[in-house]
Amino acid sequence: MSNSKVTIVCSTLDKASQNIKNCLLNARKWEPVSSNFPAFEYKDFRIVEIREPLIYQDGIDRKLLSCGFPASLIIFASKHRSKDGRAILTVHSTGNIKEAKFGGRERKLATAAPQAVRSLLRSLKVLAENEEYEVTLECTHHGPSDIDIPSLFIEIGSNEANWVDEVAGRIVANAILMLREGDSPVAIGFGGTHYAPRQTALILSTGIAFGHIFPSHALDEVDEFMVRQAFSKSRADFAYFDRKSMKGEQREKLRILVESAGYEVLKESDIKDMDGIPWEFCTALRRRVKEICPMGKPMITEGIRCEISCSTCVCPKVKIARINPEILSEAEKLGRNRLKEFLEKHNIAYIEYEDGRLAHVVIGLNDYCARLAAEELTNECVEILKKNYEVSMDKGTLQITEKKFSPERAKSLGIEEGPLFGRLARGESVVVDGKTINPEMVYEINKKTIKLG
Repeated sequence: MSNSKVTIVCSTLDKASQNIKNCLLNARKWEPVSSNFPAFEYKDFRIVEIREPLIYQDGIDRKLLSCGFPASLIIFASKHRSKDGRAILTVHSTGNIKEAKFGGRERKLATAAPQAVRSLLRSLKVLAENEEYEVTLECTHHGPSDIDIPSLFIEIGSNEANWVDEVAGRIVANAILMLREGDSPVAIGFGGTHYAPRQTALILSTGIAFGHIFPSHALDEVDEFMVRQAFSKSRADFAYFDRKSMKGEQREKLRILVESAGYEVLKESDIKDMDGIPWEFCTALRRRVKEICPMGKPMITEGIRCEISCSTCVCPKVKIARINPEILSEAEKLGRNRLKEFLEKHNIAYIEYEDGRLAHVVIGLNDYCARLAAEELTNECVEILKKNYEVSMDKGTLQITEKKFSPERAKSLGIEEGPLFGRLARGESVVVDGKTINPEMVYEINKKTIKLG
């Protein structure tokens, strides 16, 4: 609706909520709006004040709409309470994984606002840099849960002194006014403590956002219904596991649930690898790699990162070219580091197997780039082979000739192990009992032919 606004809901029963409201009102010139309850508007923002606890506001999106106040996003400005009493600023989604002890409905999640959560958390981190307040996510907990409009809680904690602290109120108010919703890839989080430290760090250090997050203590309650609900209510793209915080059997159960719902689990290294690259390209790349090499992992070079960032195409294409797997295998045995350096210098992606071996596929943003890289990689492999073997090419075949010192042949000619072995292995002739033994006499000749077609 044209009148939809980012709506900050504040409660007269909540001291932190009142603090945030007052700081918002002092920060900008708001216009009062006539209604059944106090409301103020400034550009795309609206403040609405209620007289009930915030966690019991199921259906508030529909109530606001009935009052002529449609919301595009609902931000509940609230207090945070914890036993340790630390100074803290938090952001989180709402809903109940199991029973509804504190508002909302049993086993129901509210519609999350991952992009807003990301924006608010990052702004809080910057604004609180020189203050005593810690900034963190919280896992999904408490009500309300019956809200169809994207919503979240932003909180000041953890005691009354913090709730009424004007510094904290200004930080939260300014973070709200700085709200910029993006289009970051969205993850569902599984595992970790209530304050989700690894998920917090990923939002602050990479380009992803988080929707609903399930803490370790609740993982045994997570079933197919909750997994599918979390992805739907978060509009999420993938799952992230805080692997060290969960048991092996929990990881396996959750992996099956996530994949059966049609999503994938990305590791922290996967998330960092794709940072700064369009999500559509990363998805297409992983899908293509899974088709080609089910046990392979895409490796994205700095070259292709730069090319993607300079590309005018909204969703860069994934084009592949192959080289001869035998040539690659032989060259990799002799010069894997050289091949890795070669690949990293080109504007391509490539594939590694779990054991570190290179797959015989290169990936470019267009057919020409992929084919050219494959040709140059083939030439690089041949150059590595030439340094170690005799190599000849004829009529679509590559012949590798390996001369290898044979201790057995040397012994058959009466030569005992020792310095003479070393000289022969280095290609020097030796004299034994007046007889000259040339290296060719104690070498095995191995030939291998590889078809290039």
